[in-house]
Amino acid sequence: RGKDDKYKVWMSKLRMAKEYKDKRESIDDVERNIFKFKKSGEERSKKMEREEKFFRETFMYDKEIRVIATATAERSVPSQRRADLPVTAGEQLDVIDAVHGHAVICRNSEGRYGYVLVEHLNFR
Repeated sequence: RGKDDKYKVWMSKLRMAKEYKDKRESIDDVERNIFKFKKSGEERSKKMEREEKFFRETFMYDKEIRVIATATAERSVPSQRRADLPVTAGEQLDVIDAVHGHAVICRNSEGRYGYVLVEHLNFR
């Protein structure tokens, strides 16, 4: 019986060590996610640069990109063509330019540019 008691104590210590190891692995995962976050920031800036380049080529926009106003989308609208910007309800958009009568050029949080009808936007 003495040996059985020692065996049980040894097993519980082993389990504690394994639990600690699992916790340590999860902490390492969190630290790795921090580094991935920095990498995704770089990827995001590159993506935004590509979107801006595509915007300038597609819309033949030579002016400086300045935000005129900020608007909120009132409803979700899918894009009919590549020049249109797909919008979801409640999304914040930066208004870049008002070229056409009923449409404005907007930029979403992902850096995509496109036309959005004024009737779908709420200016505050």
